[in-house]
Amino acid sequence: MQNELILELKGIKKSFPGVTVFDGFDFDVRKGEVHCICGENGAGKSTLIKMLSGAYTPDQGERIIEGRKIENLTPRSAMELGIQTIYQEHALYPLLTVYENLFAGNEIGAGIFVSKPKMIKKAQEVLAFLQSDVSPYDIVGGLGSGEQKTVEIARAFISESKIMILDEPTASFSKKETEHLLNIIKKLASEGISIIYISHHLDEVFKIADRVTVIRDGQKINTYQIEDLSEQQLIKDMVGRDISAFYKRDGAQIGKVIFEAKNMTGNGVEDASLHVRSGELLGIAGMVGSGRTELAELLFGVKPKETGTLSINGEEKHIRTPLDAIKNKMCFITEDRQYSGLFLGHSVIKNTVIASYTKTKTPLAIPADDIKLAEKYVEAMKVVTPSVDQKVMFLSGGNQQKVVLAKWFATNGEIFIFDEPTRGIDVGAKEEIYKIMTELLQEGKCVIMISSDMPELIAMSDRIMVMRNGKIVAEINKKEEINEENILNYSIGGCN
Repeated sequence: MQNELILELKGIKKSFPGVTVFDGFDFDVRKGEVHCICGENGAGKSTLIKMLSGAYTPDQGERIIEGRKIENLTPRSAMELGIQTIYQEHALYPLLTVYENLFAGNEIGAGIFVSKPKMIKKAQEVLAFLQSDVSPYDIVGGLGSGEQKTVEIARAFISESKIMILDEPTASFSKKETEHLLNIIKKLASEGISIIYISHHLDEVFKIADRVTVIRDGQKINTYQIEDLSEQQLIKDMVGRDISAFYKRDGAQIGKVIFEAKNMTGNGVEDASLHVRSGELLGIAGMVGSGRTELAELLFGVKPKETGTLSINGEEKHIRTPLDAIKNKMCFITEDRQYSGLFLGHSVIKNTVIASYTKTKTPLAIPADDIKLAEKYVEAMKVVTPSVDQKVMFLSGGNQQKVVLAKWFATNGEIFIFDEPTRGIDVGAKEEIYKIMTELLQEGKCVIMISSDMPELIAMSDRIMVMRNGKIVAEINKKEEINEENILNYSIGGCN
C-alpha cells in the first residue's frame, strides 16, 4: 500500500442551527487503502460523507484532493474529481438493464448515437473483473440486494473513480453477499482505488481495513492501523466506555403463557406453532428468507392466515388486521423502521401518538395531550432531539428506533414482536435497546425477537425457535444448548 495522500480534510468546522457537528476536524485517505470510519449513530458520519461528496460545504477548513485545495465542491464536481458515494439505499433504475444503468448519463458513442455493443462489451469486462455472475442484460429490479450493490460499484468503476465512499453497504445482505462485496472492495483497493468504508458491522472492518478512524460527537478520537486495534478498544472508543456490560441481560420472572399461536399457515409460513410467557423473550432464528418476518406479519395481521389460531391470556382472538392486533395489546417493531415504522416527514409528536389513537375515546386529537405524551416518552427513552416538533427524518438511526418504541409503549402493549431491533444502529444504542427490552420483561410483558445478530440472539433469548423454508424446525430451550453452532446447524439443515 502506498503512503500517497489522495484526500485530506484540515481544520473542518460544520454547524447547523443550534448544534456544532465538527470543530477542528482532520482526516485523510491514502491512495489504494481501505479506510474505515466507525462511530455511533449521531457521531457525525453522515455529515462527514456529505462534506466529502460535496453535498455540504464546511463553515471552515480545507478540502484537499490530490494535493489541490478545492474551494467549491459540489456533488457534480466531486464526481468529476473521481469521488463516488454509494449509499445504503440503492440508487438505480429498476426497470432498466444492468448495462443501461452502468452507462446512464455516460453513454459510449459518437455524436447523438450510442454504441450498444461497446457498452455491453465494457459492462461484461467490468462485471467479470468484479467476479460477478450478473449479466449486462439482467433487469436491475429483478436482482438481489447484493447484486444491485455490485452494479452500483461497477458504475462507479466505469466512471473511473479514484475514491469510493460506501455507507453501510451490507445492511440488508446475506452472509454470502457480504463476503462477495468485501472481496470486491479488496480488489478495487489493489487497483489503486481508495475506499472510505462506513459500517456498524465490526467484523467487516477487521476483514478489510488498512486504517480505522473513530469519531464520537463530531471529534476524531483516534486513527489506527488495523494491526494495532482490537475490537474491544474500537468499541470503547466509539461509545466512550468499557464494553464489559454488552450482550448481558438481567433475568426476569417467567410466568404464565400470554400469547400462543397454533398451526399458523399463510404468507409463505407452514404450520407454525409457538407460545411465549410473561417475562420471557422468545428468539426466532433462521437464515435470510427462512420465513421469520413472514411469520411476524402473520401473527400481527399484516398478512392473512389460511389456517391456525391465536390466543391471548388463554382466550382465542381473531387478529385479521394490525388494528385488531393493536386493540389486543400487540406491538410490532418492524425491521425497516424508516419505511414501515415511521412517518419520516412528520414530527416526533405525531410518530409517538399515532398508534395510541386506536384506543382514544374521542375521534378528535387533542394537541396539548399529544405534546405531553411525546415529551414524556422523549424523556423516558432519552431521545436526542432539539424538540418534539423535530421531524424524525433528521434524527440518528438509534433515536429513530427509540421513537418507534415510544409509539408502541404509548399503546400500553403487552406482547412485543421485535424484527431485527438493532439493525443499522451503533453499539451504544444497542445497549439502550437491550435495557428497554429487559425492562419490558421485568414488567411481566413478553417479547418475540427476530434477529440475525447471533451474539444478540444468544444473550437475550430465554428460548430460541429456528425457522427454515417457512417452517419452525427446532426449539432450543436449554441455556447450555443455545449456542451459535446449534442455531446455525438447524438454520442450514445440519441437524435433524
